[in-house]
Order: sequence, then structure tokens, then C-alpha cells
Amino acid sequence: MSIASRPDSFCNYLNLHIEEWGNVKLIYRHYATLYFVFAVDSQESDLGILDLIQVFVESLDKCFCNVCELDLIFHSDKVHYVLDEIVSGGMVLETNISMVLESVKEQGKLGKTSLRMGEVQQTDVYRR
Repeated sequence: MSIASRPDSFCNYLNLHIEEWGNVKLIYRHYATLYFVFAVDSQESDLGILDLIQVFVESLDKCFCNVCELDLIFHSDKVHYVLDEIVSGGMVLETNISMVLESVKEQGKLGKTSLRMGEVQQTDVYRR
């Protein structure tokens, strides 16, 4: 049974055995047309992961002004950056949404600065 076909009255996690990973839990949240699914080991807290998904989605909502499928597809680099600010190496680093958003803004500024520096360097090359 797929997650999308599960009734809303069912709980938000599934215990599965996946050949490559062994016993895992799939913990998910459904928001409008989006499903966010985390695969975790059996030691993780279900409620902790549900809260983590909530922080992730709220951060994406603020980055994209109501996140949708197209944002996830066409801006996957930014989505990964948000997730990397929250989780790294399997450890939760930050759950404060304002801190996550501040880091994302700083990364955006660095990206724009490096683009401008690249334009300057190209201009210098063409002058020679």
C-alpha cells in the first residue's frame, strides 16, 4: 500500500523491512498536494521526526512563499540547502526556523557575490 493511498485516519508512520536498509520506519506528513517522507531507524522518536518535518515544511514555506511541487523541482538546490541547515550527518542541528532562514539568506548573498565576481573575472579576461 502506498502512502498516498492511506486514509487520513491512519497513523503517520509505517514499519517496513527494506532489503538494503533492514528494518526502517517511514514517517510522513501530508500537506495539500505534497507528502514529506523520512526513512529512519527504529530508535528514532516518531513525534520528534514529525516535528522535524513540520520545521522543514515551515522553513520551505517561508523561503518560497507557500511551497509547491514546482519549487521542489526547479529549486532543489535551495531545498537541499534548507534540509542541510536542519540536519547534517543524521543529526538534527537546528530547529529554530528564523536561524535556518538567516543561513539560507546568507547563502543566497554569497551566491550572488560569487556570480558578480565571476562576471568581473570574465570581463578582465576579455580585456586582455
